Amino acid sequence: MNTSALHAQLPHTLQQTNLPALGQHYRGKVRDTYRSRDTLVLVTTDRLSAFDHVLTTIPFKGEVLNRLAAFWFERTKHICPNHVLDVPDANVTVARACQPFTVEVVIRGYLTGSLWRDYEKGTHTAYGLPFPTGMRKDAAFPEPIITPSTKAEYGLHDEPISEKEILARGLASARDWARITEAARGLFAEGQKWARTRGLILVDTKYEFGKVGDDLYVIDEMHTPDSSRYWVADEYEARFAKGEDQRMLDKENIRQWLIRERNFSGQGTPPPIPDDVRVELATKYVAAFEQITGTTLALEPGDVHARIERNLRQKGYLK
Repeated sequence: MNTSALHAQLPHTLQQTNLPALGQHYRGKVRDTYRSRDTLVLVTTDRLSAFDHVLTTIPFKGEVLNRLAAFWFERTKHICPNHVLDVPDANVTVARACQPFTVEVVIRGYLTGSLWRDYEKGTHTAYGLPFPTGMRKDAAFPEPIITPSTKAEYGLHDEPISEKEILARGLASARDWARITEAARGLFAEGQKWARTRGLILVDTKYEFGKVGDDLYVIDEMHTPDSSRYWVADEYEARFAKGEDQRMLDKENIRQWLIRERNFSGQGTPPPIPDDVRVELATKYVAAFEQITGTTLALEPGDVHARIERNLRQKGYLK
């Protein structure tokens, strides 16, 4: 991949937005959300978060995430309705405002990442699930498992939570939780099926859900390199047999860099991220987009905020 456009975009990455005319503003780890009545305008910035810290920005990351989420929402709308109303800019989704469930629905096909680290420490029991003993890193589960977490406010930590506790705390009714988990399993199966046709393994992902009245919607993002883990499929068996790390096209690359190169896993002040590491992660995100969708992403360096304002004005969202 020619990285010249990625380097050229480093001074122009989208750190935050200032669009008060769109409505009430909420800033999350990655998205800037504007609400006006029953409509949300979600701007996916280039901010990079890991271990519950916003670390830096990554060239074209917001565009990759927003475009890829739109791709997956369209592909899976027959399984579960989603909140998308319009995509007026590469970084922007206009969405139906839903009442969100304050639970992140994490579904996993393999023992890896944070769950592997918990498994090694013996702290994986927080989900109230039975785990086979003696599993190896990156081993496949017999069936995908759901390991929910709380949906913390920006600056606080998400925490693992069991189904029993979700119901006891009233975070979802038994009926809604059954609908949510059924939808999550269906979405994950569809994602895994498509990823395999593209030479990838969708290893795990997280979903968020909301309701309008009694109607359930999948919201936020879907199957992006931020919310999901992707491995190169044809290398999985050989690498697993040798105990080698898998080839990854997702955010786990930066988590591993932080742990191995900077001994950082969330405690204290995050280290600065060098430009070459930012560009390298950007290449992974762009590669994931292009392999999943089968299309080439035309990278156009420039002022993202000005482009967003121009497109929203042309399409009537800004006056």
